Amino acid sequence: MTLWGLVALACTGLAVFGSNAALMVPQGMLSNLHQPRNAGASIETLRREVRNLRAETIRLGRESELLRSRFALQERSGGEITRRVGALESSVPLLIEERSTDTARVDRDNTTASIGENGAFSFEAEGGSVSVRQSPMPQVLPEQPLPQPLALPSTSTEYGVAVGAPVSAEQAPGLWTDLSLKLGPLLLGMAPLLAEETDGAGRRIIVGPVAALAEARTLCERFERVSIACQPMPYDGAPLAQNP
Repeated sequence: MTLWGLVALACTGLAVFGSNAALMVPQGMLSNLHQPRNAGASIETLRREVRNLRAETIRLGRESELLRSRFALQERSGGEITRRVGALESSVPLLIEERSTDTARVDRDNTTASIGENGAFSFEAEGGSVSVRQSPMPQVLPEQPLPQPLALPSTSTEYGVAVGAPVSAEQAPGLWTDLSLKLGPLLLGMAPLLAEETDGAGRRIIVGPVAALAEARTLCERFERVSIACQPMPYDGAPLAQNP
């Protein structure tokens, strides 16, 4: 066997070994070896963008829920304003009529009030005569004195803040637990009440009490900074633990 025969035999053995070794290597590793060096950075960038999009989607969902809660509160406020305007439209004409009746009193010292019993006269007109009959003005009935109006008991109004969206009585404890975790120290010294909506659409959790309406508005602004829908209103309702 010559030297070139040994070289050919060695090359044949290396070729057979290389083909078998290539079959043992995973396909993914080979494709990764053929990729450019900036491909790994591109994949990591895509993953980071996907995470950012997911966080943005969650944030937009929270803002959408907050906007829906505010829209519902504005609808209820608009309905209350419409009801009050309707009450004014029905009561103002009556008040004006009563005031005009009280102020338009007849001056009985005038000469028109001195007509006698036989206050009839006739005068000629085109096509015949006209008879006019007058009668004395009726006397004013004596006014009966009315009793003094009873003094209404003075009640001190306490204010609170309605937080969250309307829920049912069964969902209220769970909502209060979530609000306690989110608001934390802002709820120190406050007790929750459960009040029913005027339109019967659900119940609202009212936290308080606070002494003045301005304090309730300030507290509501703090709640809105953490994306919690709220509205100042009277602190009235039943304790949350006593509701079914």
